[in-house]
Amino acid sequence: MGTVLSISPATKKASIMDAELAKNDKSLKRHSMFVSLSWKKLVSNSAKKSAKKVTPNPLPARDLPSGQVAQLNSENSRKTHHTEEKKPKAPIPVPVPTVPTLAKEALVQNGRLVTVQKQPSSLSLVSPRRIVIQASTGELLRCLGDFMCRRCFKLKELSSGEVIVWFRNIDRTLLLQGWQDQGFITPANLVFVYLLCKDTIADSIDSPAELQGTFQTCLYLAYSYMGNEISYPYKPFMMEANREVFWETSLRIVNRLSAKMLQLNADPHFFTEVFQDLKNQRDTSEANLDR
Repeated sequence: MGTVLSISPATKKASIMDAELAKNDKSLKRHSMFVSLSWKKLVSNSAKKSAKKVTPNPLPARDLPSGQVAQLNSENSRKTHHTEEKKPKAPIPVPVPTVPTLAKEALVQNGRLVTVQKQPSSLSLVSPRRIVIQASTGELLRCLGDFMCRRCFKLKELSSGEVIVWFRNIDRTLLLQGWQDQGFITPANLVFVYLLCKDTIADSIDSPAELQGTFQTCLYLAYSYMGNEISYPYKPFMMEANREVFWETSLRIVNRLSAKMLQLNADPHFFTEVFQDLKNQRDTSEANLDR
């Protein structure tokens, strides 16, 4: 008696499918495991690379002794100086002032450089020509006397010699009395006296005593301002006829001519003008007779 096994087709087919499914599950597990291992390895490698880039490991520095460091520094500085000495030294540029040959100026107009010719100036840089005027003391005394005679035309008998005598008598008196060591009558002092007399003596004077008193008042101020001594007595200058008006006339002259008196000593051009004006006061007829 034997045993008969009967396998239906459906059953056989089902068993074959189960076997294939089991085989596929094993292959999928192996493949998924391989993929997961590969991904982990890739992530770990990239993390290592990024870690190396962000925090690089410095090379270990060698610890050198301080003596060796100083020796290396000295050798480096010596080599540097040696190489600098070998280089050719270029000359130092020095700015040299230059004088422009043409009077031109450069202007920028609308982004362009334009050369403009300067107009010649009417003011010259050369100093004005010096004017030399020569005159002796006696000549200026005569000019002063002629001016007094011309100004006081009402005094018909007045002469320039009389005015000169008034002046010389006062100067001699001061010398004899010891009020001064040297004479006051010089060309510069005569110009100063003329400045005072020209503004003080009026053409309305009709008395010789009044003219002498006013003239000697001008002399007193001239001696006090231009004289070599610290002070001068007023008695040789004051007359009995004008005692009351002597100080009033002195104060009036000082208040009116103080600025011009200072200018005469400070401004050479103004002094030259007054000097020339005094010299021009000489009487032309007498000048022709002297020649």
